[in-house]
Amino acid sequence: MTTSARTRRKPGRHPALIELEKLVLAALEAVNIKVLDVRGLTDVADTMIVASGNSDRHVRSIAERVIERAKAEGRRPMGTEGSQDGEWVLVDLQDVLVHVMLPRVREFYALEQLWEAPAAARAARVPAKPRAVRPRSTAGAKRRKPRA
Repeated sequence: MTTSARTRRKPGRHPALIELEKLVLAALEAVNIKVLDVRGLTDVADTMIVASGNSDRHVRSIAERVIERAKAEGRRPMGTEGSQDGEWVLVDLQDVLVHVMLPRVREFYALEQLWEAPAAARAARVPAKPRAVRPRSTAGAKRRKPRA
């Protein structure tokens, strides 16, 4: 996997993305909802929404409600993970990833800090001056014998 040396620019927010975020936020009946803009940090999604549920049953219920609302609006989720255990359910809506977690699981994995830290570090970084490249000296270098 190769990455480019230049930084990725955040394109303008597409109206369809804003509508999808509104749809998810309206469906969430959770506590401590956090919306993370991850455009420019990953190509997996544009937005991550992290929310907490009070119990494993509540977490599953919240995720199911998001899926039902998305399907009602004609947006089929690409997949879900974790609905059997109910500690952390991930709903993949292509441009928006929804993480619904128990508070202790959310605290342990700290997704907000994981995704906010690179953005904050990049914003605080001052562009460094390009270093001058010195030509390599061949005066003291040993010559290799050609292979026969």
